[in-house]
Amino acid sequence: MSQIVPVILCGGSGTRLWPRSRVAKPKPFLPLVGESTLFEATVSRCPPDLGFAAPVVVTGRQHLEHVEAQLHGQEGASVIVEPAARNTAAAIALAACRLPDDAVMLVCPSDHHIGRPDVFARAAAAAAALARDGWLVSFGIEATAPETGFGYLRRGEAIEGTPGFRTAQFVEKPDLERARAFLAEGNYAWNGGIFAFRVSDFMAELAEHRPQIAAKVREAVAKGTLDGHRFHPDAATFAEVESDSVDYAVMENTRRAALVPADMEWSDIGNWHALHEALDRDDHGNAVRGAGDAELVDCRNVLVDSDGPRVSVIGLENVVVVVDGNDILVTTVQGVQKVGKLSGAVNQ
Repeated sequence: MSQIVPVILCGGSGTRLWPRSRVAKPKPFLPLVGESTLFEATVSRCPPDLGFAAPVVVTGRQHLEHVEAQLHGQEGASVIVEPAARNTAAAIALAACRLPDDAVMLVCPSDHHIGRPDVFARAAAAAAALARDGWLVSFGIEATAPETGFGYLRRGEAIEGTPGFRTAQFVEKPDLERARAFLAEGNYAWNGGIFAFRVSDFMAELAEHRPQIAAKVREAVAKGTLDGHRFHPDAATFAEVESDSVDYAVMENTRRAALVPADMEWSDIGNWHALHEALDRDDHGNAVRGAGDAELVDCRNVLVDSDGPRVSVIGLENVVVVVDGNDILVTTVQGVQKVGKLSGAVNQ
């Protein structure tokens, strides 16, 4: 059976985790949970002994140095250097055009945390088996809370002889009332942006539903240049590619959408509260990370992340304190979604 090719998408600025995550070194390249960075953990979840091929990383020039340093010289790894950001449909198509038609791609964001990598590996194998049968597969991540920041997948009928289901509906980020209804109904899962499909099937669907993207990416790859393990698509051609997400361009349009359930302790680490939830906490829900010391007295659900200065907190609940050099952030849990709009985050 052919190997599964991890396609790791590495972009974005991670400004909602400012001031720790910055444009120059955003969250995929930081050791936010454990000793490994999120990017390193993504790569390590796809080892050869579990049937994975060497990874293909799609990234921009601004992140190339971090990507190559954290690949640690992995044999066979390749990097596609995007000349411009054109969203996930084009990024995945770049990788597809560099792979054989019968290859099965496992598309993974580079900045997620998965607490149960063994479950991830089993879900990847199940998704790959469905992909070899012509399905375009999403990971349906078990919804454990009425989150309003995620898209959802509604589970349809079971696909006979497999652990998968048809995807009955892709649902945009809901309001809190709808999210609670989804959770109560029980057949909705979070859409974590992890996909598996055969190259030929993905490109056929992309050509049908977004022909401009498919054609221009193929042209950019045909005119591109190879520099060792780096591949550079033609910049002028790629600049003409329309920007669209893979969800809008392909997954919501295909008649062969499927999902595999995955209860793998997943988090997109999308803000400081999500990071707090992914960390080990004491009996009062408090967590401390970073090089600095912290003293918490009569506190509950407080996160302190300091790169040096000592932080003392008394009598607070549901608060995040971050110290990074000369920048200090203090926010309530309710305020974490606004961090990326702060002038320090925006004007880097």
